[in-house]
Amino acid sequence: MKGIILAGGAGSRLYPMTRVMTKQLQSVYDKPMIYYPLSILMLGGIRDILLITTPDDKPLFEKLLGDGSQFGVRLSYKIQEKPNGLPEAFVLGEDFIGDDSVCLILGDNLFYGDLDFFRKAIVSQTAKENGMSGRVFAYYVADPRAYGVVEFNKETKKVKSIEEKPANPKSNYAIPGLYLFDSTVSQRAKALKPSPRGETEIVDLILSYHNEGKLGVEMMYRGLAWLDTGTPRQLLDAASFIGAIEERQGMKVACLEEVAYRMKFINIAELEKITAQLPKCSYRSYLEKIILEEK
Repeated sequence: MKGIILAGGAGSRLYPMTRVMTKQLQSVYDKPMIYYPLSILMLGGIRDILLITTPDDKPLFEKLLGDGSQFGVRLSYKIQEKPNGLPEAFVLGEDFIGDDSVCLILGDNLFYGDLDFFRKAIVSQTAKENGMSGRVFAYYVADPRAYGVVEFNKETKKVKSIEEKPANPKSNYAIPGLYLFDSTVSQRAKALKPSPRGETEIVDLILSYHNEGKLGVEMMYRGLAWLDTGTPRQLLDAASFIGAIEERQGMKVACLEEVAYRMKFINIAELEKITAQLPKCSYRSYLEKIILEEK
């Protein structure tokens, strides 16, 4: 399984914050936003990751994350000249995907909680269980009209219908920005026609699997938080949520060095070396505490 993070777009809803720096480099409490989706891929065991961003922002991401070796992953970059729709990530990443399955996560989507559902979905996807070549996730929301909505059979986990921002939703289950597809996804994405918005649509790509009976759905159960950060209010809410969790538990969310160590991507000696190079700050102190406890 390979991973793609789509971190492009104009971030116009966050203007003027995004006038000089992309949305995915804005802070969510004590870390850049990009740390959160990257940590999800790492916690899913994915180590070969492509980050797609804009020409102006690519050097900033490279300065922040490098080649990913300090986190025990292989991180590469691709430029999206302008936002032409989410499916373009699979066109730009065609050579990167090759013959492998791929997970796409949007750079402004945050998930917190037990990720066992995600790990199981990755196993199912790579094994192509039940003939499913594509998988979406279902998250219960009070008002799903602002999202893509999935209706599905809870026993077979097969999708009945998918609608984009329906006026009368058939279910309360929204599709968050996390998708699993097989290696045919690039060819499918190339075949899509732009919508009236002038972009290709992720719903049309998902439907290409559904229409062939090859789309499955995985439940995100209660206790898992899914946070979007597209507006100033959503960004504030996400920061407040992360801050409350970290202050209450004394453990950081999406600390990439810790995730790399817990996932055994790096060892304790490598963690010590990385930590020693950090400036004096609470982030370094947290990693020093982990090292002390482990030793």
